[in-house]
Amino acid sequence: VWCQAQGGMRSYGPVFEEQPSHTLFPEGSAEEKVTLACRARANPPATYRWKMNGTELKLEPDSRYRLVAGDLVISNPVKAKDSGSYQCVASNSRGTVVSREASLRFGFLQEFSAEERDPVKITEGWGVMFTCSPPPHYPGLSYRWLLNEFPNFIPADGRRFISQTTGNLYIAKTEASDLGNYSCFATSHMDFITKSVFSKFSRLSLAAEDARQFPPSIKARFPADTYALTGQVVTLECFAFGNPVPRIKWRKLDGPQSSKWIGSEPLLQIQHAGFEDEGTYECEAENAKGRDTHQGRIIIHAQPDWLDVISDTEADIGSDLRWSCVASGKPRPTVRWLRDGQPLTSQNRIEVSGGELRFSKLVLEDSGMYQCVAENKHGTVYASAELTVQALAPDFRLNPVKRLIPAARSGKVIIPCQPRAAPKATVLWTKGTELLVNSSRVTITADGTLILQNISKSDEGKYTCFAENFMGKANSTGILSVRDATKITLAPSSADINVGENLTLQCHASHDPTMDLTFTWALDDFPIDFDKSEGHYRRASAKEAIGDLSISNAQLRHSGRYTCTAQTVVDSASESATLTVRGPPGPPGGVVVRDIGDTSVQLSWSRGFDNHSPIARYLIEARTLLSSQWKQMRTNPVNIEGNAETAQVVNLIPWMDYEFRVLASNILGIGEPSLPSSKIRTKEAAPTVAPSGLGGGGGAPNELIITWTPTLRDYQNGDGFGYIVSFRRKGSQAWLRARVPHAESLHFVYRNESIAPYTPFEVKIKAYNRKGEGPESLTAIVYSAEEEPKAAPYRVIAKSVLSSEMDVSWEPVEQGEMTGVLLGYEIRYWKDGDKEEAADRVRTAGLVTSAHVTGLNPNTDYHVSVRAYNRAGTGPPSPATNVTTTRPPPKRPPGNISWTFSGSTVSIKWDPVVAKADESAVTGYKMLYRQDSHSAPTLYLASKSQIDIPVPEDFTHAFVQIRVTGPGGDGTPAEVHILRNSGT
Repeated sequence: VWCQAQGGMRSYGPVFEEQPSHTLFPEGSAEEKVTLACRARANPPATYRWKMNGTELKLEPDSRYRLVAGDLVISNPVKAKDSGSYQCVASNSRGTVVSREASLRFGFLQEFSAEERDPVKITEGWGVMFTCSPPPHYPGLSYRWLLNEFPNFIPADGRRFISQTTGNLYIAKTEASDLGNYSCFATSHMDFITKSVFSKFSRLSLAAEDARQFPPSIKARFPADTYALTGQVVTLECFAFGNPVPRIKWRKLDGPQSSKWIGSEPLLQIQHAGFEDEGTYECEAENAKGRDTHQGRIIIHAQPDWLDVISDTEADIGSDLRWSCVASGKPRPTVRWLRDGQPLTSQNRIEVSGGELRFSKLVLEDSGMYQCVAENKHGTVYASAELTVQALAPDFRLNPVKRLIPAARSGKVIIPCQPRAAPKATVLWTKGTELLVNSSRVTITADGTLILQNISKSDEGKYTCFAENFMGKANSTGILSVRDATKITLAPSSADINVGENLTLQCHASHDPTMDLTFTWALDDFPIDFDKSEGHYRRASAKEAIGDLSISNAQLRHSGRYTCTAQTVVDSASESATLTVRGPPGPPGGVVVRDIGDTSVQLSWSRGFDNHSPIARYLIEARTLLSSQWKQMRTNPVNIEGNAETAQVVNLIPWMDYEFRVLASNILGIGEPSLPSSKIRTKEAAPTVAPSGLGGGGGAPNELIITWTPTLRDYQNGDGFGYIVSFRRKGSQAWLRARVPHAESLHFVYRNESIAPYTPFEVKIKAYNRKGEGPESLTAIVYSAEEEPKAAPYRVIAKSVLSSEMDVSWEPVEQGEMTGVLLGYEIRYWKDGDKEEAADRVRTAGLVTSAHVTGLNPNTDYHVSVRAYNRAGTGPPSPATNVTTTRPPPKRPPGNISWTFSGSTVSIKWDPVVAKADESAVTGYKMLYRQDSHSAPTLYLASKSQIDIPVPEDFTHAFVQIRVTGPGGDGTPAEVHILRNSGT
């Protein structure tokens, strides 16, 4: 069975499924081996060999090299012996292929030098650089710096920068907080191992001096030429000393900024770099004292990448073959060829020319595994294919002549003859015993196909194809049967309809009754797919000889030439008709803006499709940089006729960026808009609208603050926008004027020692730009800054209400004495013996002249004063008055509560509560009575320790809460649940 299975499976050469990859092995790793993977699919199964640096490895039993399946396992790897390039070789009886090369490298990081580092002394405010000087290592490192101790790492904050290229630390402008000891901390990331080392500390000391400002000086510079591969991340570093700390800006000098840029300031990163990122880049460091720039180029290269590769090929013996491999890359890759793992050069029948391999007159020995290899200095790629050269006698078993060949009367029939043969067989055809040759009705093509035309009943019979090559010969026979021709009996008719209407195109046919008939439809020679027509097309009849097409909710795209084809297996017949769908016009084209003014432009466009209905008129829409919404614009003429191709757009905003588009309309509706015009900016004009929201007030003494709402971009009308503020004391004649630049400005402060508090000013404002001044606003009244009230309230009276509360009243200050708008009064109160600065405060709002103060301590002497306040602050205090809060109510609740029922009354009694010496007197009792937990409570007052309460006849229970009351307030309550059948 195994032999049968093996014999029945097609044999093929090795095809790699897994190849070795570049490997980094950390020196000193606990791992004791390295595995380089290799696996190939092949029949019969492949055997494996390995090469190191081009030399085959000897895999002996006691060697450190072992073969596990196809993988190479290296035990106890050593850099001196095992570092290098490895390649897997897979072979079977069909041929040999070699894998890509994979490097094995050893990662390491040594310790920093033990030498002490020199201290650094510099004037405070100047820049400084600390050199890292990392120890020998592979691969690259990441860097951080420690200040004084671990893990106090220095952050990159704009003032400080750590180069990940050199490891150096840069401080743009030193400060007192920078004093201390600095150490470079380097980390290596090697696959599954991370190792860090740090340098000796270097001390920074600063000389105190008035730090003068100085312009930027770029210290960390990216190279003049930076090379990178496509798809990689490119990083450029740029950092400058300077005081103030410079800002870093990046720009590309020979092209637009890429959307792949990440970050800013000292680093420019380009993600997934491509050839479009090549060019010259500039970093600019700038501060208030000047600027410095640095330039360099990014040069993008690329590893080889296949554009066209070879594939497994079966070719006839004696034939010619051309194979091609094409690869992209920068620098341009070279291409070489391998056969069964060995270099292939031009020889005899084989020509090797770069990426092309040509065979003349193939022989069986040319079979084997071929590889093309493309390489440049950045990498190598391999492509593999198997060539099988065949020598076969003609064989019709896989593709015999069709046994029964139906054909239509007066039609044409094509009978292929396609035996499997190598080399290609010569072919003869016979009908019965008659040898067929080319004639007006009979054609035998170069590939052996027989074509009969204008068929009649006499053509029926047996047709045999004879095929022969030097390996042998064979034949195959089919029987031709002649049938009635298919004809269209009712053809579709041309029609005109409007968008959204329905239509049926008719198509009927006759055919040979022994054959099945099918109908297909095409629009402009493209077959209609009914399943993907979104319901617009469906077949109108299920009858065999009727193929009508129903069109629902017709759209403009449904216009065209419709072809109905009636088809049997032997022939077909077709008829066509034209459908015209009328609809709204198509988009106009080529919108051009010219004659640009401040409030108007001239538009021109080209006429679009009218979609079979004359264009009646045009509409023009526009949008600005402030809104993505398109809005219809006013035009001159107001109504643009359908034969026009130009119009003026009016009522535009000066100094505004616009895009325009044009829409055409006819009696069937408005069509699709044109593409937007290029962006234009209208010319500048003086402002036409006065700023709004004029007001002000407040501020410091001797100040007049004037505020307004910043003017929106729509109304600025030009560059150099600002405001002109005019103001004068109410009642005076002369106006003072001030210019306030910048559109975003929203206030102006006028300072003058002569300005009295809360003085009314008349104020107006207008806008200006570099084209002129706009109209003035209406005049508004604005008051100068207020001062604290100068007068104090008087006749302050404080009265204790409860043990923790008091009422305070006073006479108001006179309005004539105010230097601002009175906002209210502030009550200050403090305990006897405390300072007034420790007073608690309560504020009232408005013109009220009394306040209720809570949260006081019982039986305590307080001092109370009142002040008026406004937006500038509080005024002078009233003379202080004194108040003593009452003693607190008794803490003991009423006790020994009892009750008795008498008819419709319940009499409740309790023991009287006697106040202690430090408690206020008892003047009576309060009782809350509630029938149940859901009803509202009723309050009863009693002067003695007894109270009678009326109850309903069906009374069962009630809830009662009793407490003492007096000048100190209410005491602690006692709660009871009264039941009719209980008395205590």
